[in-house]
Amino acid sequence: MTAIAPRPGAPTRPPRPVPARPASPHGVSARGASARRGIAPRLLALLLLTAALLGTALSGAASAHSALTGSDPADGAVVATAPQRVTLTFSEQVALGDDSIRVLEPSGKRADSGELRDLCSGSVVKYGVDLRDGLPDGTYTVAWQAVSADSHPISGAFSFSIGKPSATKVVLPKEEPGGGLVGRLYDIGRYVSYAGFTVLVGGCAFVLVCWPRGASVRPVQRLVAYGWVTFTAATLALLMLRGPYTGSGELGDAFDLGVLQGVLDTKTGAALTSRLLLAGASALFVALLFGPYARREGPGDRRDLVYGLAVGGTIVAAGIAGTWALSEHASTGVQTALAMPLDVVHLLAVAVWLGGLAALVVALYREPSIERDAVERYSRLAFGAVAVLAVTGLYQSWRQVGTWTALTGTAYGRLLLVKLGLVAVLLGVGWISRRWTRQLAETVRVASDERRPGEAPEGTGGPGPEGTDGEGADPTATADPAATADPVRAAQLARQRAAVAVARKRRVRDADPARAGLRRSVLAETAVVVVVLAVTTALTATEPARTQEQTDRMRAATATAVPDRPVDVSLPFDTGGPGGTGTVRLNLDPGRSGGNTLRVAVDGADGKPRDVAELKVSFTLDAQEIGPLPVPLERDAAGRWTARSAQLPMPGDWRLRVTVRTSDIDQTTIDKNVKIG
Repeated sequence: MTAIAPRPGAPTRPPRPVPARPASPHGVSARGASARRGIAPRLLALLLLTAALLGTALSGAASAHSALTGSDPADGAVVATAPQRVTLTFSEQVALGDDSIRVLEPSGKRADSGELRDLCSGSVVKYGVDLRDGLPDGTYTVAWQAVSADSHPISGAFSFSIGKPSATKVVLPKEEPGGGLVGRLYDIGRYVSYAGFTVLVGGCAFVLVCWPRGASVRPVQRLVAYGWVTFTAATLALLMLRGPYTGSGELGDAFDLGVLQGVLDTKTGAALTSRLLLAGASALFVALLFGPYARREGPGDRRDLVYGLAVGGTIVAAGIAGTWALSEHASTGVQTALAMPLDVVHLLAVAVWLGGLAALVVALYREPSIERDAVERYSRLAFGAVAVLAVTGLYQSWRQVGTWTALTGTAYGRLLLVKLGLVAVLLGVGWISRRWTRQLAETVRVASDERRPGEAPEGTGGPGPEGTDGEGADPTATADPAATADPVRAAQLARQRAAVAVARKRRVRDADPARAGLRRSVLAETAVVVVVLAVTTALTATEPARTQEQTDRMRAATATAVPDRPVDVSLPFDTGGPGGTGTVRLNLDPGRSGGNTLRVAVDGADGKPRDVAELKVSFTLDAQEIGPLPVPLERDAAGRWTARSAQLPMPGDWRLRVTVRTSDIDQTTIDKNVKIG
């Protein structure tokens, strides 16, 4: 619309007051400017909202990634005399400090020495603390806290009694490590860091590989910058929250330098510090991409920068992904040497696919002149990323799940099925997007090339078709200078210009129906992506199915174990040589998991004690692939041996193996299964 100048001599009427809206420095209203800038912040806001909801959901649902599978004394046990030490056995490696295992008297006083003992042997993960002498009878509480190998805090407590049970004054904290406000904030930070990394890496890859001209497009620049800021801020927050997350649970400890120093000495602290340093390197990469690279217009001018940016960007992105692989699921369990590099590749493929999708959404909505070739290049890049995801994801799923029953019978398996379903939906929407891509018209021309016949160039105020004012006309072209000098009228005209600009841009954007369809399908993909990222973050906070099944089997074995009672075994032997027959008698007391005393007697064919050239005893728990655990024997007398610390880490059907050698060449080995409670 164009302002109509008054006739000469006609009475003038002051313009009708119109509430003024702030205008941008470029003469465009704040509403128009914010509309053009809005898509990237809205994407980030959607990610942050999902993070908040996810953190609330995970705060009470996160499971431990390592589990206590046994203890000596056992939970609820009543022992006649005070044990020398208390030991705990875990399903996988954990990190503990000197104060991680506390044994408390009925009065609440510490009953342990405070010094942690590492009793790990082979695949058995066992730690303990020695008890003080002269402990009174009563019920003792064992409280423990640890960090599993994949960085998640775990804790628990149990009790045993000396002599007979008694009342206890011990009160344990209700808040578990990793819970409460700190736990929710940490879960949100983990999700936000994933999202920021995805947008940062995927946006840069989209510009460098698919759309070099996008390096100079302001909305794309803002998206990548938002991704970097989000990723860096979330990583810094995680580093500060790590101490209270695995320890006290108090938010104030996030600002304690002593606590922070302790975090830096851990594997996760080193990973977060490395991530921050790499975030600094990525800032330099972004500056080069949107600076010197964007200012060079021709492909030939950019060729010398492309190789350096591609190599440097890949190294930085792989380094950032490696900090997750080295500190979370991939660093524990089976085949870690293969799992960690594949996890890096998996994370990079996710970022290229989903982060590139976010950049494409911004381009389609804020820069409709994006070339068809750029969209097709992204389509091919996304297809390759999905292929990589299929291979690496299949391997990681097998590694973390292990069995078909675990896929439906564990929380991790069910979450994985949900994620697979969402990815299938994402692929379906992606297929629709590819169809729209094939129907795209050639590059949408700029606004000046899209004018209808008879439409005046922008700013001339000339007539458009059918004698009406052109939609591209400048509303101030024929305005009275006195009217334009009025601030209220000037603000009104500025809003009119902004409306014209928005209408023109919308007309250009919607000129190709296929392009509009592509925008809708890509936006739908982005919505599904947000949910996929949420489920992926939930998976990182859930105990892997393979570990959960193993823990459930161990607990089931403990629940069905036989009562404590000495185990007596008599094994006839024949080594095949002269005087090579006899009997080995073994007594295992008290015949339960933990510490035992093993007494071995060897009698000859005449029933009298006899010495042998060599005697070896070992225990193996085949169901859990533990052992063989050799038992060191001390000779007490002729034909009599004793082992005062025969350690069996958990109950179950153990295979007892006895090897007897009566001469240099005459030897035999006897196996016997025994039930340990």
